[in-house]
Amino acid sequence: MNCPPDFRCPISMEIMKDPVTIVTGVSYERKNIEKWFFVYNKKTCPTTMQCVESFDMTPNHTLKRLILAWKETLLARPSTSSSMPQPLIKHDEMVSLFTALESSPFKVSSMKKIRAIVELGDETKSDFIRSGGVEAVVGMLINQFDNSDFVSFQACEEALGILHLLPLSKQDEKSFQLISKPDPMRSIAIILQRGSAEARFYAITIFRKIAKTGFNWNPLLEDQGIDLFKSLLELVYDGICNKASSYALEILFEILSSSKKSRLKAIEAGAICILIELLPDSNRSKSEKMLLLIKLLCESPEGRMAIVDHSLGIPVISKTLLQVSNLATKLGVKILWQVCNFHPTERVLEEMLMYGAVKKMVTLLHLEGRLSSTKKKVLEMLKMHCNSWRRHQCFPCDLKDYLGVK
Repeated sequence: MNCPPDFRCPISMEIMKDPVTIVTGVSYERKNIEKWFFVYNKKTCPTTMQCVESFDMTPNHTLKRLILAWKETLLARPSTSSSMPQPLIKHDEMVSLFTALESSPFKVSSMKKIRAIVELGDETKSDFIRSGGVEAVVGMLINQFDNSDFVSFQACEEALGILHLLPLSKQDEKSFQLISKPDPMRSIAIILQRGSAEARFYAITIFRKIAKTGFNWNPLLEDQGIDLFKSLLELVYDGICNKASSYALEILFEILSSSKKSRLKAIEAGAICILIELLPDSNRSKSEKMLLLIKLLCESPEGRMAIVDHSLGIPVISKTLLQVSNLATKLGVKILWQVCNFHPTERVLEEMLMYGAVKKMVTLLHLEGRLSSTKKKVLEMLKMHCNSWRRHQCFPCDLKDYLGVK
């Protein structure tokens, strides 16, 4: 849908239903900006990153009427090929825009015009790529990033607004190679850390597309270090835009699964703490992704210690067993098995019993089916720590019978 950009909430990127304007003059969907201010306690404008002293919101009735009128126009439009939108600017005019980018003093407005053309459809995207648009926009992104002024940074954000619309797959090898070079990737990573909410969404979308190609993240990690993980985890923690949060989890998995060294940086950035705190209120899909990340991090001693040291670590993992999904249960068992094998402290074993992990593991043993790797791990934990658990009154009677303990 070729929706005017001003109709979309800068936070969720969805078409607004109840737009309100804050003191910086930017309009947002009411529920999104309220969540930004009052749930996440932010004191900045998500788009401009300006500090705000007043959280007053004024209903934008004019914008709401425009959105409703636009929707009515779409419904009234006949579904024929003749009604398809035509490019507003011809090929040579589009080319003149990005060939003049380097010398133009109005880079932000030029980038917005280019984006409006690219958004028209697959045909204009292909034309943009064939005509050297990617080279021009990436070149501008690198050159302008060296400048420290606000307008240059805004132009870089607009550049990502164009690039995130492109396929960026290995089938489009030329575009992929241009964007995946160290300098452009560094610029995208910094915008992910410091950019507006909208620009950060563009950045995480580009990273997600690149991650699907088997990209080597090590050079970027060496350059950005812990800051890259902090920016990804912040997107996960904010949770204002579900897509951005989900994309950040996917990228974290790609990075952590390909490099064991990177896991230490993620742990240092507070990954275990954030994932544990978010897990109880997450849906099934996000819970599975978070558990998968925790499992990877728990393969290192530092990750296991982070779980043990967190007051909610064992209770939260215990709660996921037999409650979220089969995959979540398998991952939860693997995490507890790693902790029990290497850090079977008295507190850990007591919490597993108190918060129902032991009882749920017994249930797993009684489920039908062959002895899977999950059940083998459960049986191993029960036999290994049975002497510690059976001293407690809440030790399940059926477990005593199963293991032949009196």
